[in-house]
Amino acid sequence: MWYQANLQKIVGKRLQTALEFKATGRYAEALDALQRLYKDYPKFATTPQALIESGEILELYLGRYDDALLTYLLLLRDFPDHPSAPAIERRIADLYKFRLDNCSQAIAVYQRIVDRSEGDGDRLQYEVADCYFQLNNFEQARIEFESLQKKYPQSDQLAEVQFRIAVTYALEGQLPEAEASYRMVVQNWPENPYALEARFGLAGVLEEQERLLEAREELVSLQGIYRNQSTLNQKLEQIQARIDKKKKAI
Repeated sequence: MWYQANLQKIVGKRLQTALEFKATGRYAEALDALQRLYKDYPKFATTPQALIESGEILELYLGRYDDALLTYLLLLRDFPDHPSAPAIERRIADLYKFRLDNCSQAIAVYQRIVDRSEGDGDRLQYEVADCYFQLNNFEQARIEFESLQKKYPQSDQLAEVQFRIAVTYALEGQLPEAEASYRMVVQNWPENPYALEARFGLAGVLEEQERLLEAREELVSLQGIYRNQSTLNQKLEQIQARIDKKKKAI
């Protein structure tokens, strides 16, 4: 009876000890204490916090990303209605994408969150599109980027999204579509940093279409303002060499 009456204090003290280990950088000891707490009291009220703290130590301090993922998945399995569950699900998606290089799994998790229409939807939709891009599925990436444009017309990512759409067209060799998309970035967001990137991309598309004089003109207009002047100058030299070669051939 004493044990049951004081169980909350006992568990609370063990959790506090683990958190003190974490706060002082004794991560291995903190992790051991937290994992034993979960093992001893798998359904107790403070168990979700123990799992969250364990996952954070594994992810942020020890770099054990697979173990962090499993810990977060345990939380969702055992406590699906816990207030922290949505945030943990996002961390799972980010782990898949940014740490475990598993875009296929990341897409599935991001899409579940997007389908629930939770906040920050444009960022999540962007991650879905970017995952398809990284999988070299440029057509589906473009579909997802266009979906973001339609669903979130006030998003502050629209300039970048339109730029990425242009890139997908360019990579698929759809040059007129790529040109139109790059020009749209420049026209609609002239002050955005992606406008400069779009102008550089546009020059590349014009070159591929053998419109060398237009491509050179676009690059010349970027001198002194493009972020990577060495790359710009190299591209200019390349196009000028092609122009000179054509003149000689004539």
